[in-house]
Amino acid sequence: MLQLLSEHTCFGGVQRFYQHDAAAIGLPMRFSVYLPPGFASQPLPQDGLPVVFYLAGLTCTEETFMIKAGAQRVAAQEGVILVAPDTSPRGAGVPGETDSWDFGVGAGFYVDAVQEPWARHYRMYSYILELRELVLREFGGDAAPCGIFGHSMGGHGALTIALRHPGLFRSVSAFAPIAAPSRCPWGEKAFGGYLGPDRAAWRAHDATELVADGPVRFPGGILVDQGLADKFLAEQLNPEAFEAACQAAGQPLTLRRHAGYDHGYYFISTFMEDHLRFHAGQLRQPG
Repeated sequence: MLQLLSEHTCFGGVQRFYQHDAAAIGLPMRFSVYLPPGFASQPLPQDGLPVVFYLAGLTCTEETFMIKAGAQRVAAQEGVILVAPDTSPRGAGVPGETDSWDFGVGAGFYVDAVQEPWARHYRMYSYILELRELVLREFGGDAAPCGIFGHSMGGHGALTIALRHPGLFRSVSAFAPIAAPSRCPWGEKAFGGYLGPDRAAWRAHDATELVADGPVRFPGGILVDQGLADKFLAEQLNPEAFEAACQAAGQPLTLRRHAGYDHGYYFISTFMEDHLRFHAGQLRQPG
């Protein structure tokens, strides 16, 4: 059951924040949804309005994207529903879950943990799939076309979830994604803690490895933007590994590198319009 926490008129549409009991997590979870103008007052297309999910990065919540990204204006113009979940369970009470900013609370990494004490509640991979079904049922229509994108940890999540479920997500893009988490400190910490020491099990949550395993899942292309002044670029993000894997596999990729831009929402908001129009174009093609 959805509990409406707040709503705000925005660019002729409505910005809402909800809480619900998440089966995958076993706890209440929060998410935000932007409904474009006319959503409640006109008949919807038979297959629903396009829905685009945004997965945020480390330390963020369901509010971060909606407050900082400047996305609602373009979503209103394109008639696209935007959805942003939280980045981890809250209130799980797992010992040590607030000890690090890059592991535990605010850092679910969009995987299903198998290691104790994380395995019961830290199941963000399954939760995103559950949330998709909930949103389509409540807002988008069961057959609405869906896209997914995200930033940093969320870019990793968007790429991996889309690559594993191209039948559920028709379009995918990312801002400064952790593109090869098995090869960077953030990913090694998260995957080791949530998934355990067997690195073979990590492949299913590594975008570079998933692309390398083939086949081509998104013939219409993947869009990635990366700032060259990003302080995490060299050590954590590895876009060149993802680029090489896409090239070898024949997966179309547009990887845009931008001088002067860092890792934050000033960068994201600058190119947000490009991403939303990319998704709207992909999602309105016959599928």
